[in-house]
Amino acid sequence: MKTNKKTYKKMTEKASPNSPKIKDFILAYVVGGLICIIGQLFLELYTTMGLPEKAVKAAVPVTIIFIAALLTGLRLFDKIAKHAGAGTLVPITGFSNAVVSPAIEFKYEGFVLGLGANMFKIAGPVIVYGTVASVIYGIIYWLMKMF
Repeated sequence: MKTNKKTYKKMTEKASPNSPKIKDFILAYVVGGLICIIGQLFLELYTTMGLPEKAVKAAVPVTIIFIAALLTGLRLFDKIAKHAGAGTLVPITGFSNAVVSPAIEFKYEGFVLGLGANMFKIAGPVIVYGTVASVIYGIIYWLMKMF
């Protein structure tokens, strides 16, 4: 049986139903908001513990990154993301997951060729394009300040 593009498109539309967009938007908003609330709770906790402001600003992201990495390692992050969708992509948690997931997948190939070579497969482009975008933004900001 030979399939053409039109037949293939019909087959894929039949096999993969549309997702409920409104429900997905609401879940992403709620879960993303909950992650931000958790971050705020850690900020308040560390502040009430008497940590200096600079230490609090470092401790909160480290804590959120650790929790996301731990949940990824326990295979819970993917289950949460399955229902929450883009809500788990709050930059810091999504980045943590993007680093830890390939590390877990390739750990059996060894530390250098497995873990080391593949850990930034997903996160690498994020770092590159994030850095490039920030440089471009900085140049634009600098130019705007001059005029």
